[in-house]
Amino acid sequence: MILFKFACAIITRALFICVSLVGVWRVTWVKKTDSNYWFLTFLLLPLVIEMIITLKRRKGQDYKWCSPPIFLFLITIIPSIWILELHHQQNKTSDLQCRKLDSWNNLNNMMTLNETQGNNTNYLENIKQILSHVCSNDWILALHQILLILVIMGKWLLPRGGGITRDELSQLLLIFVGTAADILEFTSETLSDVKENSPQLVYIILAVWTWSMLQFPLHLAVVNNKSGSDDEQGVQEVSLFTKHSTDIWSVMEALFIQDGPFLVVRLIVMICFDVFHQMLVFFSIKNFLVVILNLYRLAVICQDFRPSQQQHQ
Repeated sequence: MILFKFACAIITRALFICVSLVGVWRVTWVKKTDSNYWFLTFLLLPLVIEMIITLKRRKGQDYKWCSPPIFLFLITIIPSIWILELHHQQNKTSDLQCRKLDSWNNLNNMMTLNETQGNNTNYLENIKQILSHVCSNDWILALHQILLILVIMGKWLLPRGGGITRDELSQLLLIFVGTAADILEFTSETLSDVKENSPQLVYIILAVWTWSMLQFPLHLAVVNNKSGSDDEQGVQEVSLFTKHSTDIWSVMEALFIQDGPFLVVRLIVMICFDVFHQMLVFFSIKNFLVVILNLYRLAVICQDFRPSQQQHQ
């Protein structure tokens, strides 16, 4: 069992490092004139150091309240995605001759074209040619998708920390799946609405996206604070946050990390940048409903807590 935990811990971090290296390689490919972007690989050092410390001191086990490897993985990959997104927004006209991966025919045509042109080159050069013909937007979308999928799979593969039950882990993974879908929809839909003369909007969207990604290293939405038994809690005075910590944290995530910021950005897009279409209105209403329902849930929790306190007194 210990060897299995070691293997899961190493494989997960190795996948994190590989995806981060692909992101850095793509940055150096689009920024051919500046080789200094290879210094982004130094961001991998904290992840390697964390892996060594965790394997040595904790036998590969993750922590209860947070996941340092996921946080460090985000630190390594997010700068590359920022650079690629900004470069794509500034050079949209240069992508007109690229090959989109939106159908099987386009994919087959790209493969056959590189096979005919690559008879005198080696296998790695053929792969390099294929990847170079992919559109920048498809590259960036693939990195977003792989990042979110790998965060979920990585959390599942990482050895559970002390205090986290299998039930709590399954709840956390289900929350991650829903959160990842909302974040991917936000970035893909909102960035597609950016006009060529609106670079400041790109910074706003990427900043909110980065802020929303910080949900994944935290486990506060499902992990309970098991400080004592029910009898001991009945005798002692229990605070509102102690009793409903997971519910309150879930509400705070929706209000201040995900749906609240998403709603603000979409309103800015519609009001300040004159962008208006059916899907943007729909997702704005969806975010508004989530915010209102979470405020309602917070009010219900506070109201139900007062009678229970009076009964104990």
